[in-house]
Amino acid sequence: MLTISDLVVQFDAFRAVDGLSLTVPTGSLFGLLGPNGAGKTTTLHCVTGLNTAFEGSIHIDGLNPITDYTEVRRRIGLVPQKIALYEDLSVLDNLKTFAALYGLRGRNFSERIDWGIELSQLMEKRTVKVAALSGGMKRRLNMACSLLHDPMVIICDEPTTGVDPQSRNHLFETIRQLHGEGRTVIYTTHYMEEVEALCDSVAIMDRGQCIATDRLDSLLASASDRTHMQIAHDGTTDVGAIQDALTAAGIHAAITPQTPSLEQVFLNLTGRALRDGSPAEVPHD
Repeated sequence: MLTISDLVVQFDAFRAVDGLSLTVPTGSLFGLLGPNGAGKTTTLHCVTGLNTAFEGSIHIDGLNPITDYTEVRRRIGLVPQKIALYEDLSVLDNLKTFAALYGLRGRNFSERIDWGIELSQLMEKRTVKVAALSGGMKRRLNMACSLLHDPMVIICDEPTTGVDPQSRNHLFETIRQLHGEGRTVIYTTHYMEEVEALCDSVAIMDRGQCIATDRLDSLLASASDRTHMQIAHDGTTDVGAIQDALTAAGIHAAITPQTPSLEQVFLNLTGRALRDGSPAEVPHD
């Protein structure tokens, strides 16, 4: 779906992307991982035609983002790193504005507006101005507005920045659903756990170059000569008893108990459902 060959982007004396070559298979959920400043966003700006000052070649489904810009725009949905919404307009008016910009008309216009409200889970906030929304609500609406034209290639550039765990979980579920419908998804982040949770293939960028690319399972296997297994038990918490049972079965393994992550504890205690409470509903210390 996406082929990048020898991409170079220079800003004065700084080379943001330095000879990057990358292939994203059609239908994959592809993670583009790298630290801040690795060149991820710059690369995506070239892919989407927002930056045309580059060397090398880029093709999306065989199309050139510069010479075939209009057709590429129809096929790509960019969920940007920075919120791209009209703060003085309501949730509904933002959706209507973006739908009109995408050229949607008639029944398709109305259906996609309803789809955007459902995806963002903002039915009760549809008449509220964006300026009054929380960060998580804005992120969800940002994604909905970016995908109203039903693109086959979805590019998510760090879409979970500044969101609460419930909204983050909702965005993950949305991405999985869209991918499950046959879309190619490119997901960029510097959070490794997000890539592990979502992606089937990964490229790691650093200093403007691709330093590794492979299927996620192969990439993880190459980093260690040990296999880690998770053991489900019947309620026994005696590590010694579990170790004895494994040894008796001829399995020699070290057992290290693991505690849940803080995010797991938070979601277990508060639930996974989206909650967009007003300030009056939030207790004060």
